[in-house]
Amino acid sequence: MSKPIVYLDHAATTPVDPRVVEAMQPYWSHVYGNTSSIHSVGRAALKALEEARQIVADILGCHPTEIVFTGCGTESDNLAVRGAALAGQRTGRRHIVTTPIEHHAVGATVEQLHELFDFDMTLVPVDGDGRVNPDDIARTIRPDTALISVMYANNEVGTLQPMAEIGKIARAKKIPFHTDAVQGGGSLDLSVDKLGVDLAVLSAHKFYGPKGVGVLYIRRGTELVPALTGGGHERGRRPGTVNVAEIVGLATALKLAQENRESENARVSRLRDKLAAGVLAHVPDVRLTGHPTERLPNSASFAFKGVEGESIMLALDVEGICISTGSACTTGEAEPSFVLKAMGLPREWAAGSVRMTLGHATTEAEIDHVLSVLPAVIERLRAHA
Repeated sequence: MSKPIVYLDHAATTPVDPRVVEAMQPYWSHVYGNTSSIHSVGRAALKALEEARQIVADILGCHPTEIVFTGCGTESDNLAVRGAALAGQRTGRRHIVTTPIEHHAVGATVEQLHELFDFDMTLVPVDGDGRVNPDDIARTIRPDTALISVMYANNEVGTLQPMAEIGKIARAKKIPFHTDAVQGGGSLDLSVDKLGVDLAVLSAHKFYGPKGVGVLYIRRGTELVPALTGGGHERGRRPGTVNVAEIVGLATALKLAQENRESENARVSRLRDKLAAGVLAHVPDVRLTGHPTERLPNSASFAFKGVEGESIMLALDVEGICISTGSACTTGEAEPSFVLKAMGLPREWAAGSVRMTLGHATTEAEIDHVLSVLPAVIERLRAHA
């Protein structure tokens, strides 16, 4: 008999909420029109699209015209970073300020702009908890700075950044401020004015919505060069026939997540704290990585000395426990996590990094099960190292 699955990888993706599936259902076969069509079937689809846009705008505290729907978080990050940088280039701005712990959707885009378009880039360091100092951001700004990009919550260690302070600095210097808010969509305050951002990114599958749909918030007045050219969809900022069903799913999922945010945060943070305390108490030579308090409520990340993170992940998978080695997008890399290296963690620790992220269905019994299995797994792996 197969073991029951304990899924602790919600930072990688989440199951689609049945209520979201139900909300999407009509838009595959009944309300199937193209939102650009002016006949009744097209108008019905357009109505659903604009209702979804209003829901997202209400949650972000912005105007609906500032919401752009895309195919995923990566596309949204690419559009924001490349689009803002190329817009800045028109007026001689060729400098980008970011951090060394950004998701590859941001980091690789900045590197491409540097290598192919001759942009200068400044990587502002983070401390041992993975947090950036706003004063360091301020010191790197130049007259030709085109963009500041700092993620809201790190996808690997869960650390939250001091967004409002950075936003004030960016606003005072009139520099566009972008954040990858993908990991915080279901659990953090998304008010763009409180955060002080001009560009913000979400992805539905991180908060119990469907894969293949994302959001880019673009503050009015922020110039952006579109990545795609073609029709006038999404006010010309993201041409392409609109995926109404998944956009409806995204809006439904985001509304559900934000409505239950405080109670769910309290529940999962209690379980997360129990998990972290149990691991630290019963496994020798282990560190909790990321900020001890300023972190995502569902995120616990660890570094185990003297053992490979991938070995831990595979050994727990045999026991029916699903975790990841750092970021799911970097799983399989031989080198230790670039995030942990940027945080200054020695290689002998960083190589043993794992991430456990809780979700709506996580129970206390599951946490107890993980704590009963993990110490023996680590002891066995170290014995054979």
